[in-house]
Amino acid sequence: MQKFKRLFAISASCLFILAPAIAAPAQTLTVLYSFSGGGDGAGPQAPLVQATDGNFYGSADEGTNNYGTIFRISSGGAFTVLHTFELTDGAHPEAALIQAANGNFYGTAPQGGSNGYGTLFELTLSGTFTALHNFCSQSNCRDGATPQTALVQAANQRLFGTTGAGGTNGYGTLFRANPNGTPTILYNFCSQSGCADGLDPYALIQAADGSFYGTTVQGGSSANCTGGCGTVFRITLGGTLTTLHSFDLTDGGNPYELIQAIDGNFYGTTLAGGTSEACVDGCGTVFKITPGGTLTTLHSFDLTDGKYPSGALVQATDGSFYGTTLEGGDSGSSCLYATCGTIFKITPAGRLTTLYDFCSLYQCYDGANPVGGLIQSTDGNFYGTAETGGSAETGDCSPSCGTVFRLSVGLGPFVETQTTSGRVGAHVNILGTSLTGATGVTFNGTSATFTVVSPSLITTTVPAGATTGTVQVVTPGGTLSSNVPFRVIP
Repeated sequence: MQKFKRLFAISASCLFILAPAIAAPAQTLTVLYSFSGGGDGAGPQAPLVQATDGNFYGSADEGTNNYGTIFRISSGGAFTVLHTFELTDGAHPEAALIQAANGNFYGTAPQGGSNGYGTLFELTLSGTFTALHNFCSQSNCRDGATPQTALVQAANQRLFGTTGAGGTNGYGTLFRANPNGTPTILYNFCSQSGCADGLDPYALIQAADGSFYGTTVQGGSSANCTGGCGTVFRITLGGTLTTLHSFDLTDGGNPYELIQAIDGNFYGTTLAGGTSEACVDGCGTVFKITPGGTLTTLHSFDLTDGKYPSGALVQATDGSFYGTTLEGGDSGSSCLYATCGTIFKITPAGRLTTLYDFCSLYQCYDGANPVGGLIQSTDGNFYGTAETGGSAETGDCSPSCGTVFRLSVGLGPFVETQTTSGRVGAHVNILGTSLTGATGVTFNGTSATFTVVSPSLITTTVPAGATTGTVQVVTPGGTLSSNVPFRVIP
């Protein structure tokens, strides 16, 4: 588990024992695929992404060459390997892919490549793979090293990302990728005394105000953690960084992912810290932080309801947030080193409900140790991966190689715009399910011309007179609304 070797060296596997099945009303977990550890890969850590063809795309940490794979899987479980890493083009991918406006996927691998410090790559829907940049190509890795998080396609269509190491100071960078993939460094972390600006940057998103917001896993102004407990930062397109919050362990430590919610605030998780004494240095937290930097701890995990929330939260169409914990929960001693992880729901006010405890089935057939978090598909269900567990019979993993799963909680279908903002006349993809026969598309009530490309894709442009608000699609099965408002840029 490359993602957490720096901090915890966590390793969790399931023992072959009988555990009682846990079935909670109104939610059902279905395993779509169990990895075998062969040509299909093993140990998936990255979250999935739903593409314009309606399928899901993701990566596995291991594979035939032990360097990882990229795969496609349908909502029904049809599985295809699109690329097997060869070390020279990257190794051990752990970040989500993104589908850019040109329809291709872009991603990073934290290891491998010609210099051994990771790559930035492109992948077409049909599986054509191109390594665009080999990190640490400049002396002293001034172009960055070890990219570990998903890229961001900004409103200006350029790709931005972070590296966990390298740069002028050796502690990570924020970069803009040029069209050929070569990065332009916008910020070198640990540029301030004592690394008060953070080190080892991880999450990166572009917010509604146009600036980037993100986290550093370590650094900051608190002395409560060796090397600092991590930060939340804001950085402009020009590279001016402002530290919004330095964690002090009591309010969390080692933040990874961050999202912006419909209310305009940011929500995230910390791998450690919080007020619980059930774990050394805390079991992790869920937090809210305003754009101005006011932080509120919404929940401190206490092991029984989870431990080490590692993946990004997703705000679902019911307004609540859904996420996973790597360990903890109520699966008893079903895993070798710790309990096997959970899926949880938390309201914006901080009320947490455990929806599922992994390794609830015999021999962890339902999976264990979900690392990457969840996505909500346009069919209303949640999809994710578990790093271990599954039903594949193989000697290549000890004892099992991971799963892809679906969680149904009774939420209905919706549409998703790609992107979520644009000017009048801008091209917009609308993703959904059962879109064939659609008769109308509106942007906050203003009608738009459109083309139904497939049952999962409509293309349109932002109509004149449109204002910020919900996008709706009228289909034979009913009217579908967008999961987030579309922001019309003046």
